[in-house]
Amino acid sequence: MRRAAIGFLMVSALAWGQQAAKLPTLEELQFPPLRQVELPEVETFTLANGMKVYLLEDHELPLVGGFALVRTGNLFEPPDKVGLASITGEVMRTGGTKEKTGDEIDEELENIAASVESSIGETSGTVGFNCLKENTDEVLAVFKAILTAPEFRQEKIDLAKTQYRSLIARRNDEPGGIARREFSEILYGRDTPYGRRMEYEHLDNIEREDLVAFHRRYYFPKNVMLAIQGDFDAAEMKAKLEELFSDWTVEQPPVPEFPKVTAKPAPGVYLAVKEDVNQTFLRMGHLDGMLKDPDYPALEVMADILGGGFSSRLFKKIRTELGYAYGIGAFWGANYNHPGIFGIGGSTKSGSTVATIRATLEEVKKIRSEEVAPEELKTAKDKVLNSFVFNFDSPGKTLRRLVRYDYYGYPKDFIFRYQKAVAAVTVADVLRVAKQYIKPEEFTIVTVGNPKEFDEPLESLGLPVKEIDLTIPEPKREKAETSAESLARGKELLGKLQAAVGGAAKLAGVKDATRVTQVTIQTPQGGMQVNQVNQWLAPAYFRQEQVLPFGKITVFFDGKAGWLAGPQGTQPMPPPVVRQVRNALLRNPFRLWLADRQEGWTVNAVDERTLEVSDETGESLRLEIDPETGMPVKQTYRSVTMRGAPSEMVETFSDWREVDGIRLPFRAETTRDGKPYAELVVKEIRLNTGLQPEELAKKP
Repeated sequence: MRRAAIGFLMVSALAWGQQAAKLPTLEELQFPPLRQVELPEVETFTLANGMKVYLLEDHELPLVGGFALVRTGNLFEPPDKVGLASITGEVMRTGGTKEKTGDEIDEELENIAASVESSIGETSGTVGFNCLKENTDEVLAVFKAILTAPEFRQEKIDLAKTQYRSLIARRNDEPGGIARREFSEILYGRDTPYGRRMEYEHLDNIEREDLVAFHRRYYFPKNVMLAIQGDFDAAEMKAKLEELFSDWTVEQPPVPEFPKVTAKPAPGVYLAVKEDVNQTFLRMGHLDGMLKDPDYPALEVMADILGGGFSSRLFKKIRTELGYAYGIGAFWGANYNHPGIFGIGGSTKSGSTVATIRATLEEVKKIRSEEVAPEELKTAKDKVLNSFVFNFDSPGKTLRRLVRYDYYGYPKDFIFRYQKAVAAVTVADVLRVAKQYIKPEEFTIVTVGNPKEFDEPLESLGLPVKEIDLTIPEPKREKAETSAESLARGKELLGKLQAAVGGAAKLAGVKDATRVTQVTIQTPQGGMQVNQVNQWLAPAYFRQEQVLPFGKITVFFDGKAGWLAGPQGTQPMPPPVVRQVRNALLRNPFRLWLADRQEGWTVNAVDERTLEVSDETGESLRLEIDPETGMPVKQTYRSVTMRGAPSEMVETFSDWREVDGIRLPFRAETTRDGKPYAELVVKEIRLNTGLQPEELAKKP
């Protein structure tokens, strides 16, 4: 029996091997051509209020979805309020309506497996919805309310601004993102609507009234295209929409044309120094054209041959042959209504930076000087045509694409013109457009990496090299006007505080302090308790040990630099933490309350009860003092999160007790950006215990 089983297995293996030997090679595989794009019948009409509507019936599934396309965009933002359009688009949805908050709408839609979303991009705004057929009326009502009458609740505006501040703070974390951002901004021009960058000061300028005005200006019926696709009867849907939007009759002047791209070529090498990476991230290229350009199909095929994937020239040369990079590619990124970007991007190890740039430029030179091989052309054309078909593989995608074409003024048969043009591209066409449109002499080359580890200096490329400033500008904070009179009043008010807490002599006698506290920090998950021991040694030594639910963190600072130790090990103190510690040293009562004796500090009276104190580094805070008792009431200062995002903090004092003849607060409540953040309770304060620098600097 066993021999029979073994024999059966041997015969089976032999048969399988014979079948495997007959399998065709990759080149021998035959695939049927993808079916041609077929455009469905889309019913188009205009409502009585002037809104254009597109309806596409699709009864395959009991679903209904749609979107409103609005002629607006961040190109219309005021230069001093960059981010206004994005925040408007976001808070239209999160802020809810007059009847329901955004959170209530979330719950309502989740219960019926539906969604309504809104956003505003560069050249359009959208409000979209999806739902089951049976919930169409209910969801359309929510969709209409979000589109026409959003409430823009202040707490959601504040939340959005906080999130954008975090994005600003983190924008230099990812080197590839730096390369993409800087490349685009340099090409379009940082002082143009296409190249502006959101900063903290822009967010500080944005108020609720700005969102309301932006929505009012651009969201009116004649400026909206509404497309709906799904399981419905077109005639019934038309009647439903007429009734639903019958009361939306807002009128506004026609929206102007989008601004033109005015940037000039910016050739050269641009270096963003990032010493904490062992790779260089690259972007090079220049502005290109638009989708409707006659040569766009040939340019897309050319770009695919140059760097469109595993079979492209750049990939074969830079990765496979030279081994310089894991990935590299090229694209001809034309836009609908303004010039896009021709770009080449990738990354390489630091030690092959210049070699990679040279090899890339050599491949660009080759595609501009000699015809590509017929097999390269065929592969690229097949890839471009086949991938394009997937833009129309569902009724929803098809409708979205058709409405976009109409929105930007493209002809109805643009799809078929494009396909025919791609199919007709020849090797001669590829060479012609490469010569005509690729301009290496105008290349902007952006590098992000550590120049200390480059194989050669970037200057060896023979091009001008400019360093990119990655500094994130601090939000502007208005300071009170300073005069001899206000400074004198400041000194007088501070003197009153000194007398109230125990006297200047007593304060000056404190050379070190240890404070043991328990802090309850508010988090989205509830209160988090943190136990802290803060130690200070004059003039600017600082050590903090805090025990959190996930472990112990120790911080040390000597006035110039320091370290941070936690469960993951010890590291040099990152810039956001340096800022936090400097701020903490400014708030230290034995320094702050003697601000008039600190070298380089200024004490200015804002009014009869408020001091503005600034240290030698420019850090500042406002200290409110009870004018009758002279006791400190609260202090307001700007801090940063661990991500580096700025926030406004207000710390209010209570439970004053005497320690060695000095009155100190044993309780403080802190708000962050107007919301409760932390409650601090002091367990013990010890003064002049003989702390030494080496004791504070000892690592865990």
